[in-house]
Amino acid sequence: MVSTFRRALVCAAPLLMVLSACGGAVGKGDGGGGGSGGFEFGAAQEEVDAAVADLDPVTLTIQPYAASPDAAAAVAEQSFMDAVEERSGGKIGFDVAWGQSIAAYPEVDDALADGRLDLAYTVPVYFVAEYPRIDAYNKLSQYVSGSPLAGEAAMQAQMSEAAWNDPELLEEYTSKGLVPLNPMVTSGNYWTACGDEGTALDDWQGRQIRIGGSVQTPIAQNLGASPVSMEYGEAFEALQRSTVDCIFVQGMVAGSTGLLEAAPQVSTLGDERFTGAVTAGHVAGSSFEALPLAYRQILFDAAGIDWTHGVTAAVVGSSVDAVADVRAAGGEFREMDADAAEVILSTQREIAEQLVADGVVDASVRDGLVESGARWMERAAELGYEDGGELSELDRWYDPEDVDFRPLAEEAFRAGALAHRPA
Repeated sequence: MVSTFRRALVCAAPLLMVLSACGGAVGKGDGGGGGSGGFEFGAAQEEVDAAVADLDPVTLTIQPYAASPDAAAAVAEQSFMDAVEERSGGKIGFDVAWGQSIAAYPEVDDALADGRLDLAYTVPVYFVAEYPRIDAYNKLSQYVSGSPLAGEAAMQAQMSEAAWNDPELLEEYTSKGLVPLNPMVTSGNYWTACGDEGTALDDWQGRQIRIGGSVQTPIAQNLGASPVSMEYGEAFEALQRSTVDCIFVQGMVAGSTGLLEAAPQVSTLGDERFTGAVTAGHVAGSSFEALPLAYRQILFDAAGIDWTHGVTAAVVGSSVDAVADVRAAGGEFREMDADAAEVILSTQREIAEQLVADGVVDASVRDGLVESGARWMERAAELGYEDGGELSELDRWYDPEDVDFRPLAEEAFRAGALAHRPA
């Protein structure tokens, strides 16, 4: 049977970038910026029109996560680009490099710095030595519900607030000449997906499981499985050939790549969350500081609100595709048996405790995430973000037309990013 595997990790020849310059740092401001050609956050469109009236049009090269504009994950960048083009009166346009066609993830930082890219989706958690602070937060990303809608919305808000209020984390970007627009992003809760059934602890003994990050190594080992590191682009064939038995996979990746066609037996932690899901960032490169202030403010505001809305919608929408893939392949979603779930949850607690004991993060960081996880879940509920059923039925109860994540995104923006708005 011909596979419908949708490869998201591709690489092609570079395109020419329209803008190039040097410099780049997170803007330091109070959320204002009405002078020197800028405008206040939340200003009327007439004020923005006046600020950009005499500016020349620009075209920016942007590299999204999504493989194509038709993918469910494309809503992240499309929401951002639509908002920027509307707010700028069409003066900011985009050349889009779908599917990492200019730079694969190991090259994204260099491509942003040398001008091949202006804006890009990046995965810093793949590069622990260069982004140790982000890696630490990635290992502390279990303090929000695992629910497929409310939990994902609250997680984006929680990590946005935390990232913008951590100077050490922001420095990991700015020291490389990069400008974080969304410094810490989740691509969705992790699931385990296997070719064969089995969610009890005994079922995991001897399984080969593809891991998505270093934090999953001890989880796999404590389950009795053997962790395997490989690119997502290699995982589908490995699952088909039983080179690996299972994979840790996020909803956005699963839905974008079709991996669950080869591994349709999916297990979750129910209302609990696998750690390790804060993998990504949305970053500007060396050309950003060369842009007029009003353009930088338009981009920054749209990244904080519209892109955050879009990436949350992308996570849920791609998970819809993943659920449909599982059903079409004759698979099922199951909760981990209690014995296996307890091994995972206890391992995650030990990882968090070790980060504090080793001085990687202060206990206040961990405790702050516990508090903010509960707070953002509560706020999400107050704003009406509620799950309409189980994850296994997500494609039957979720309608993207009915859900706008911008209200929660704006609250998160005000809680962190606003203080860094270009001014």
